[in-house]
Amino acid sequence: MPPRPLELLAPAKNADFGIEAILHGADAVYIGGPAFGARASAGNRVADIHRLAQVAHRYDARVFAAVNTILTDAELEPARQLIWQLYEAGVDAVIVQDMGLLELDLPPIQLHASTQTDIRTPEKARFLEDVGFSQLVLARELSLPQIRRIADATHCALEFFIHGAICVAYSGQCYISHAHTGRSANRGECSQACRLPYTLADGEGHVIAMNQHLLSMKDNDQSANLLQLAEAGVGAFKIEGRLKDLSYVKNMTAHYRLLLDEILTAHPERFCRASSGHCQYTFTPRPEKTFHRGSTDYFVHGRQTDIGAFATPAFVGVALGHIRRLGTNGFELEAGDAELHNGDGLAYFGATGETGGMRLNTVERMGDTPLWRCFPQEMPADLKLDMRLYRNHDQAFERLLEKTSAERRISLDLVFAETPQGFSLTLTDEMGIRAEAGFTQKEKTPTRDPERAAVALREHLGKLGTTCYQVRDIRLSFAYPAEPPPFLPVSAINALRREAVANLDAARAAAYRRPPRKAPAANVPAYPESALSYLGNVHNQKARDFYHRHGVAVIEAAFEAGKETGEVALMTTRHCLRYSFNLCPKEVKGARPDPLTLINGKEKFTLVFDCKKCEMQVLGKQKRPVPIRAE
Repeated sequence: MPPRPLELLAPAKNADFGIEAILHGADAVYIGGPAFGARASAGNRVADIHRLAQVAHRYDARVFAAVNTILTDAELEPARQLIWQLYEAGVDAVIVQDMGLLELDLPPIQLHASTQTDIRTPEKARFLEDVGFSQLVLARELSLPQIRRIADATHCALEFFIHGAICVAYSGQCYISHAHTGRSANRGECSQACRLPYTLADGEGHVIAMNQHLLSMKDNDQSANLLQLAEAGVGAFKIEGRLKDLSYVKNMTAHYRLLLDEILTAHPERFCRASSGHCQYTFTPRPEKTFHRGSTDYFVHGRQTDIGAFATPAFVGVALGHIRRLGTNGFELEAGDAELHNGDGLAYFGATGETGGMRLNTVERMGDTPLWRCFPQEMPADLKLDMRLYRNHDQAFERLLEKTSAERRISLDLVFAETPQGFSLTLTDEMGIRAEAGFTQKEKTPTRDPERAAVALREHLGKLGTTCYQVRDIRLSFAYPAEPPPFLPVSAINALRREAVANLDAARAAAYRRPPRKAPAANVPAYPESALSYLGNVHNQKARDFYHRHGVAVIEAAFEAGKETGEVALMTTRHCLRYSFNLCPKEVKGARPDPLTLINGKEKFTLVFDCKKCEMQVLGKQKRPVPIRAE
């Protein structure tokens, strides 16, 4: 069996971010177009995506466009036209949620099933493969055995989130935002109700937890699990973050590039690169220095106790030390081995648990001690002696990432040879693609110093400058030493090199092939369920036609249609507050399975627990029963 490619997939808020992700080692990037992406505020012009694709394909890397919202009937045709535009712009695949799109005349572009399609079972994965999907974004909540069972049931490439923010609900199964604000998460407008503070009370009104961010999860970090995930069947390793800043994209892409390269080096018989080129960095990746809410590997190794970021949804940063002395305009901080910088940002927890922060104008180390004098732009009034401070903005690290911080080069073997008519230069890249250039020189005057001439020739041939190439080997093929090599003008060598590089660029562009669209199975597969509630997110007639064609008899309208009344499940999640507060009847003998309530101001949610599935539902009513309709 040939080695299986491992793809590092990075987020792109815009084309420039995507290009930096490629230069920092991504094998693919995902980006939103001008509409219909699940991050409505991260849209991009098709022309910009075309520019990104041109750079990505230079390294055999791919570009995926997110067209992954649910659509109204009136939006289907604009979405279809957009997918054609993206295809013509060079996009390699579209990420979709709405099955109505599969009923339309789409271009021959590869289809990827969005995480919003909520893929948790082998049956659903196999169905999606049979209807024409090539890559499946698995639910974040899966364990290694669950991933392995899905991999055994399908031939699709499996994509899994390895870093970044975690939606507490199963993706595609959260309706709190739309119920309370009219902003649908399934249409890219989530209001992030999960990051708000809540009070948890039992059936008798006793408070279990007061004013904590009880639905806010720590950030995903699978750094220690990459090999196990690859062995379970994951082929695409996805970094979350289409709304994150550029330093996050650079830092996290480089971090996971280095980790995956270690796996590729250690297991060449099992895994291989998904694109070409090798990266060099001007910085050492430090995941802890960019935005995170703490780290968890979630359910990959089963249920764990400490997955929530209950204290705050903000980025607190890395613990530095404690305040040892307070003044009117500054303080002394004992910071251990840490090196502080002017412009650093610090955070702390106040007396009631809320977070505060400050930006440091200047810092001074006190001799050779771990003590620093710190002078903030504004002195917070609630600082206390012995208060612990955290650094959430490292100015020196951020300055490194503001500059050019990576180069990605494709290795070349060069052969410079003498021909009967003159000379030729053949370039062969690391993928085996070749290109050649030559020039005629009838008069061949022997050089006076053959060894020096050979050194100079190698030097000029190797000047690849700002191209995307680097020299791996140069071989000179002359009659020398039997005959002295001829004199070669520097201008002729440089012109020959430039022509050969241009020819290789053209050859590589001609050799690049976008992944093909997968043909649906010959026999129409049956959907794993015969009925779909509002949880099926069916919001247009084409989607209904799709599910009817695949054997679904009962199809309810999507929640966004505004037809749900009374108390319904606004969120389904594997996160369990009973478990978090030691109230799980499966774990604690005698624990009372009282009904629990989440409270935020005037909003109250009833919690319902399915212990067999080990899931929690957050029940509530729709405050704004206003259906989404296109004009």
